[in-house]
Amino acid sequence: MLKEWTIEDLEKEYYLDLEKAVKLINDEKAKLVLIQFPDGLKQYATAIVDYLEEKTDCEFLIWLGACFGACDTPVGIDNLGIDFMIQFGHNALMPNYLVD
Repeated sequence: MLKEWTIEDLEKEYYLDLEKAVKLINDEKAKLVLIQFPDGLKQYATAIVDYLEEKTDCEFLIWLGACFGACDTPVGIDNLGIDFMIQFGHNALMPNYLVD
């Protein structure tokens, strides 16, 4: 059985800066947000989206295609009505013990 991850579990391992994501989403008044994760974080995608849904008034799409860096944005999403996109990347995912 797969473990159900919580934000608390993730914050022990990674510096995700989810409060900044919440602020940016709210500042933009976004209604539909696309989130792109590197392969190592895709297993936590639903926990992260659940958290963001609780803190904002919008819906989220999770991009499950490849993500090899900041220049690797999804192709063919123009007609989806996305207001905002958040891309979690490897540089910002430093383990917490390196950030403190």
